[in-house]
Amino acid sequence: MATQAEQLPQLHLAEITATQFIDIWKHFDTDGNGYIEGKELEHFFTELETARRGAGMDPSHAMFKEKMKEFMANFDKNSDGRIEMSELAQILPTEENFLLCFREFVGSSTQFMDAWRRYDSDRSGYIESNELKGFLSELLKKANRNYDDKKLNEYTQTILRMFDLNGDGKLGLSEMARLLPVQENFLLKFQGIRLTVKEFDSLFTFYDQDGNGYIDEQELDALLKDLCDKNKMDVDSTGLVEYKKSIMALSDGGKLYRTEMEIVLCRDSML
Repeated sequence: MATQAEQLPQLHLAEITATQFIDIWKHFDTDGNGYIEGKELEHFFTELETARRGAGMDPSHAMFKEKMKEFMANFDKNSDGRIEMSELAQILPTEENFLLCFREFVGSSTQFMDAWRRYDSDRSGYIESNELKGFLSELLKKANRNYDDKKLNEYTQTILRMFDLNGDGKLGLSEMARLLPVQENFLLKFQGIRLTVKEFDSLFTFYDQDGNGYIDEQELDALLKDLCDKNKMDVDSTGLVEYKKSIMALSDGGKLYRTEMEIVLCRDSML
């Protein structure tokens, strides 16, 4: 359990900045896996209760478990027993609420992939810091938020701190997809698939049945069905149609070239 000195005073504030938000997130997500869960969750709830009510509660007490159950019923939107970043944004009143602001602009995985295609302007499979600034600038304009260059630079750095898990100064597709609600993040369905470059090349060649160098919608349909069957993924026909739509948003006039498929299945598979 953290001492009083280690606790974050921001938990009691009426509004916290984007920078304070990420400091709080990193403080409680101690293993850096993108969730506050298990002992981390108990720690967070205890400190939140202390900050807001002036007194904590013994985690072994029955009342603590009851209160925590009630808390999770209110904020654990996908009922997976843990708190993700977007759920924490609902709990803590964040200045300019970045995550909610983003969702006004990109509400579904299809829109997200379309935005990704626009801002990954060099088609590298990553959005780099200069591309990220353009992405955030458009986001803020669409949400009618006022900002200056200094604020935009601060926001860019905050987003990098939030989602650049490997510290390389750029964001891969799966890192940026953490902005989406879990139910919209179709990439999570593919997180168990780890294709090597060799395996991916064989897969792409096999499904590019006419050998024209790209996969079209019909070929993608066959590829996704086989991948789901082979990996025993629980996806119904509606889900499969949505995944296909999301991936096709990366396509160039209905043509998915090797680079686009590699982004989803190979290069950036660590979520």
